[in-house]
Amino acid sequence: MTASLKSHSHGQTMVLTISNPEHRNALGPDMYAAGVEALNVAESNPEVRSVIVTGEGAHFCAGGNLQRLQANRQQPPDVQAQSIEGLHNWIETIRAFPKPVVAAVEGACAGAGFSLALACDLILAAQNSVFAMSYSSVGLSPDGGATWSLMRAMPRATALQLLLCGDRVAAERLQQLGVVNQVAPPGEALSAALALCERLNARAPNALASIKELANDALVTPLHAQLASERDHFVRNLHHANAGEGIAAFLEKRPASYR
Repeated sequence: MTASLKSHSHGQTMVLTISNPEHRNALGPDMYAAGVEALNVAESNPEVRSVIVTGEGAHFCAGGNLQRLQANRQQPPDVQAQSIEGLHNWIETIRAFPKPVVAAVEGACAGAGFSLALACDLILAAQNSVFAMSYSSVGLSPDGGATWSLMRAMPRATALQLLLCGDRVAAERLQQLGVVNQVAPPGEALSAALALCERLNARAPNALASIKELANDALVTPLHAQLASERDHFVRNLHHANAGEGIAAFLEKRPASYR
């Protein structure tokens, strides 16, 4: 079976499915390129208001394909470097994408699969799903922004334990740590993620894009500059037609209809 990244629409949500079930949805370069292309298309499509990343079958993603990595040890180092650049391009595209991206996790979420989930804006995981930064278990160090994400998401000692020891962590524990947003019954992560996206889709797209951009910048921007950026976004959004609709709907006690 050929590994691929499948795409389909569910209302105003685009669902990207990692499809490599015979290898627990292990990632590969073709998926990275497909992921970037799908998001680039979705960004310019007003009918798409949110994106879900999930895995086919019982697992989200077990990370990199170890057989491919073993074969790449016989190739020049540039071969693996280029592959990682492809993954990192996808990670950066997700982070910069102006619409909400939700990871819907079932089963295993390990290695680069965990990194991919962390790159998404929200993580919704099945109660029996298991996360692991498994790189050190096979003599490797992380990629996909795992160190960047975890060191910002939790205390240093907690993040380092995950990274150094490669421990398996339950979804409920990561929810307690603030990494997983919501836990769903087994087998229902995707349906719960779709319900979450329906809530997001009902909000003003321009406002959500501003929130995501501001949140990303807040990690590295001094307070004075962040305040100026918040001012500019607020004024721009206030004068957008969606603010007129949103305020009127609130005052008239009716649902808003954003475009």
